[in-house]
Amino acid sequence: MKKQNITILGATGSIGTNTLDVLSRHLDTYQVFALTASQQVDLILKQCAQFKPRYAVMAQESAGRALAERVKAEGLAVEVMWGPEALDFVSAHEEVDAVMAAIVGAAGLSPCLAAAHAGKRLLLANKEALVVGGDVFLNAVKKGGAILLPIDSEHSAVFQSLPEDPATWASRIDEIILTASGGPFRTRDVATLRHVTPEEACAHPNWVMGRKISVDSATMMNKALEVIEARYLFGVSPDQLNVVIHPQSVIHSMVKYKDTSVVAQLGTPDMRVPIAYGLSWPERITSGAQGLDFHHLKPMTFEAIDDHGHPERFPGLKLAWQSLKAASGTCAVLNAANEIAVEAFLNKQIRFDQINQVNTETLYQVVPQSPQTLDDLLALDHISRARAAEIVKSCAVH
Repeated sequence: MKKQNITILGATGSIGTNTLDVLSRHLDTYQVFALTASQQVDLILKQCAQFKPRYAVMAQESAGRALAERVKAEGLAVEVMWGPEALDFVSAHEEVDAVMAAIVGAAGLSPCLAAAHAGKRLLLANKEALVVGGDVFLNAVKKGGAILLPIDSEHSAVFQSLPEDPATWASRIDEIILTASGGPFRTRDVATLRHVTPEEACAHPNWVMGRKISVDSATMMNKALEVIEARYLFGVSPDQLNVVIHPQSVIHSMVKYKDTSVVAQLGTPDMRVPIAYGLSWPERITSGAQGLDFHHLKPMTFEAIDDHGHPERFPGLKLAWQSLKAASGTCAVLNAANEIAVEAFLNKQIRFDQINQVNTETLYQVVPQSPQTLDDLLALDHISRARAAEIVKSCAVH
């Protein structure tokens, strides 16, 4: 049987490295066609030596040239490329079967669209393709005949809890319930959030993640973005989406059907599970994750997002529904603002509690004009980032 060729966008991040871990267990079925990274030359060089891809792509030219020299010195038969066009090239290449889209942020939008237009099996770990791309991205998936498979643990859980035929979803779904751990500050006094440090915000109790998504989990902006993503992935209305806090992260999400039955997906908090499912769908392969032991499972608890002080603790969550019900493109504005705000917080330019202030003020100040193309989306993203950066400057850190 012919091996499946896999391109991994964002190979040096947590999703990328976990994907390579799963692939390493199934080298008789899959082979790595291309690896991409932003600037971690040392790590991608190690990955090239182990997995021997045909292409390695760096987002930045300086990193690309550095990698090319190292690859040549080590005698690896890997062609090194760099820049946005190269990312699109390895995503749409005719020999590629599946693309793991794990580039963080709006930078992942163009290669995702390239893979969609080329009709690839697209394993979507990049929230922004849907949050920023919205209907533009979905139209590309439909037009290109691509297969869209969610990799986020929550969306994978929903996908696994739904019938295989999407045509039946609308008539059967009553509500989709996304679970949230509540992050590191679920029980923290709201009055002390202004003193949160980047180190504290990045210390997630359950999941091992990159710094940006760790901060998003601490503010629950990750859940806001997931609500938006679920709206587009599953074709439900914003009012059919709900969030419940489940600190143990055992139930990863649920689907409530019209007969009131609730179907849930359970598992250990290990991203290799949704990655393995995305790679093998509709089949199943081993992931390397540890299974649940129901004999030693701790009690599971749940908290409403509108209780326990959570509306004040996580004010950014409601922005998801607000953005979905606003003008087309508003979700892209929210995403851009949040990226700027989180970066500013990690660089200690603003306080933790000012992230929501930046996001909210940017939404008020930038009114999108129904973006129709990738260029429209990128222009809106640029304007939103510039406005958010100005708001960051006006925030006094003290």
